[in-house]
Amino acid sequence: MNPRRPMSAISRREVLGTLAASLAAPALLRAKGRGRRLPIAFSTLGCPGWTWPTVLDQADRLGYAGIELRGIQGDMDLTKRPELTGDGLKRTRRDLEARGIVVTDLGASAHMHEKDPALRTAQLDEGRRFIDLAHALGVPYVRMFGDKMPPDEPKEDALKRIVDGFQQMAAYAKPAGVTVLIESHGDFTHSSDLQTIIEGVGSPAFALLWDAHHTFVAGGEAPADTYKRLGRYMRHTHLKDSKPEGNDHRYVLTGTGVVPVKEQVRVLATNGYKGFYCYEWEKKWHPEIEEPEVAFPHYVKVMTEYLAQAGVKV
Repeated sequence: MNPRRPMSAISRREVLGTLAASLAAPALLRAKGRGRRLPIAFSTLGCPGWTWPTVLDQADRLGYAGIELRGIQGDMDLTKRPELTGDGLKRTRRDLEARGIVVTDLGASAHMHEKDPALRTAQLDEGRRFIDLAHALGVPYVRMFGDKMPPDEPKEDALKRIVDGFQQMAAYAKPAGVTVLIESHGDFTHSSDLQTIIEGVGSPAFALLWDAHHTFVAGGEAPADTYKRLGRYMRHTHLKDSKPEGNDHRYVLTGTGVVPVKEQVRVLATNGYKGFYCYEWEKKWHPEIEEPEVAFPHYVKVMTEYLAQAGVKV
């Protein structure tokens, strides 16, 4: 369904759309500027202490082709950041294009399980603001969450509400040329539930961000099994490694834990996946893990090996 939008939202999109059009560079030029880089990216969740210039410089220096924006300097509301509003947005687009780096997606915090009307309205509003920003920045995807399955109501009722929320988001995103992604996260790490939601939404502007760690660790699924069921919906990925620690797990450098990251890469690559292999190092939420100055170059080294073995060439 396509909800009626307030005039303020329409005006905002018109303004942002005009800005995006005025700043757009030819696709051929952007591709040339990227140079010969593997399709790897990192999430800014992994470098909450870095300024935006540092994020850009490190991505360029280390050979990353993309950046997933999930906060800047720990500020998670990207729509209010000076780098992404007004003249700052113009400079950011120029700086990205000059380095041949793309923003792979925007990570919103919006979640669709909320039942309280006021809380639900706030989540939907955040989703729309991030879609508007993605449109202005020329970013194809906005990640959102199904998030939780409330224990005090029937599962089918919660799923219906989550599907409805994502239908509203997809209807808003489609004319902007943006696709909303549900992440395999929280209570939604089983392929069957994710498939129910994706097919329930039934929109070309809605797809999946496969957090391959969560479907393996929390969902207990082998990578090939997850891909067999959901591969056709995958547009972006989150990759990371961990080891069991007590009743939980601890994130560790890629290739040193128990998560079959190499196999996840192989499954994606051999099945024709065309998106980014994005490193989600959760430093923002787990400050005790290694610094990005250690983790990010390590990921490049390991992923270069994994991708080569999977047949992915620069």
